[in-house]
Amino acid sequence: MDNNTPTNSGYTLLGGRPGPSPLWTYTAGDVIFSRPAIANGVVYVGSWDHSIYALDATTGHKLWSYLTGNRIWSSPIVANGVVYVGSWDRSIYALDATTSHKLWSYTSGGGIQSSPIVANGVVYVGSWDHSIYALDATTGSRLWSYITGSDVFSSPVVADGVVYVGSFDSLLYALDAITGTRLWSHTTGGGIESSPAVANGVVYVGSDDNTLYALDAITGTRLWSHTTGSIISSSPAVANGVVYVGSDDNTLYALDAITGGCQ
Repeated sequence: MDNNTPTNSGYTLLGGRPGPSPLWTYTAGDVIFSRPAIANGVVYVGSWDHSIYALDATTGHKLWSYLTGNRIWSSPIVANGVVYVGSWDRSIYALDATTSHKLWSYTSGGGIQSSPIVANGVVYVGSWDHSIYALDATTGSRLWSYITGSDVFSSPVVADGVVYVGSFDSLLYALDAITGTRLWSHTTGGGIESSPAVANGVVYVGSDDNTLYALDAITGTRLWSHTTGSIISSSPAVANGVVYVGSDDNTLYALDAITGGCQ
């Protein structure tokens, strides 16, 4: 019997048991950077082969795929039976989650690597054309856009009527979710690829200046910052009073959400 290990002993060379077999796999035509979204027993994910896929979550069987005009790095989001995803072809797509029928698309002035978010019937997404867009989730019509000083790789987050999003111009922006008016911005020492997280009135975001920032969500005042050994393109997560964030120094940090101290 072939145990798929060099010694055929059922153990790896590191001394442990071999890892469990996957429940299923599905091979796309190119790299997958997109984070999967799961809704109603279906997994949705984008690939650099220009396609977004809908796969049965139990079997991995392909239900449908939709071909865009360029690579998909953006992570899809599913809301009210619609899949929203951005493509490097400069467009954001709204697809029927069951059939893949295109309901609408909106073309920006640059590639879309940012992952969209849907809140109160509005889709928010950033673009390489330096802009943040608010689009009607049903029709795709533009409600407003806000121009930053550089590419927007960061994915927006919406909390308490405010859109928080970073730009590669080194600024984190807080914009009114309805009007797009800038409420405040905070300058970091490097471009922001990280997507912010909001918890208990605090916005957390990483920067290419190697630093994680904790800012007052209402005023933008810096509460604390913590410097790591390399850039922070990772997006922070907050749970039980702890902020978790990865750095390009190969380290995952767990920091006290109030003080910024290491756990």
